[in-house]
Amino acid sequence: MGRSRVAVAGCGALGSASATLLVRAGVGYVRIIDRDFVETSNLQRQTLYDEDDVASGMPKAAIAAQKLQRANTSVRVEPRVADLTASSAEALLRDVDVIVDAIDNFEARFLVNDVAVKHSIPWVYGAVIATYGLTMTIRPGETACLRCLLPEAPAPGSVDTCATAGILGPVVECIAALQVTEALKLLLGRTDELCGGLAQFDVWDRELSVVDVPRQSDCPTCVQARYDYLRAESTAETVSLCGREAIQISVPRTQPLVLTELAARIRGFAPVQESPFMVRFCVDGREINVFADGRAIIKGTTDEALARKLYAEYVGT
Repeated sequence: MGRSRVAVAGCGALGSASATLLVRAGVGYVRIIDRDFVETSNLQRQTLYDEDDVASGMPKAAIAAQKLQRANTSVRVEPRVADLTASSAEALLRDVDVIVDAIDNFEARFLVNDVAVKHSIPWVYGAVIATYGLTMTIRPGETACLRCLLPEAPAPGSVDTCATAGILGPVVECIAALQVTEALKLLLGRTDELCGGLAQFDVWDRELSVVDVPRQSDCPTCVQARYDYLRAESTAETVSLCGREAIQISVPRTQPLVLTELAARIRGFAPVQESPFMVRFCVDGREINVFADGRAIIKGTTDEALARKLYAEYVGT
């Protein structure tokens, strides 16, 4: 297992708990992929982080890698401060043995499913909301994939989110434990001992069930080999972040931003907090966090048009 490679997609509540268990178990290489930074509201359920991490302004992936590397120096922990998009997903995921899903949106999960099926990489789907969580182990060519379970992403507003239902901290640790146990079985070749369905657990009511998920004969991904989410055109997009008054803007770029140049330009009119991963500054009462891949998270607004305007004015297009 010391030569195994695992990617953890997302390093919020579920991802940071899963990454901790994987590193302490001695998995040889763990790549941590996350697009965000730590906020005070995260600390109730994201137990890897603390108030000093909030003040640091550092991205979650970078903080997690630093802490977990100290926990087990024999493991290589690589942070990737990036968003999973159609243009980035294969480069971030295709060279590992197992993918552990801890993503907060279905579009990115379908991207993981496309990459996993296309490159025959097993992955462990996981999600938590309120007091409830679920997980499913997917082995391309052997089991149902995510699109066998959900042919399309749920319509916006049709399912609860962390903003509408919250997340009880203990359920995170329970689902992470189930996910990582499945991942370790995959790495050890103990596939006959895998769960074999969609495991659902409510920590409040102490209810655990496993539902069989059959492979669909007309599945567009694992049967027809259509990778619709990977084929999506790479265009600028805005995303309202769950449970926060914040907008993420992603603008495809052929070259990464030079953060030192951006920081020098911004210092002409506003104080700047700078790290190798991101630049943070405030204008017009909004906090703007810009990452090297060209993304920005703009706090203090839910107005996508305003967020785009601020991005164009201060970062450029």
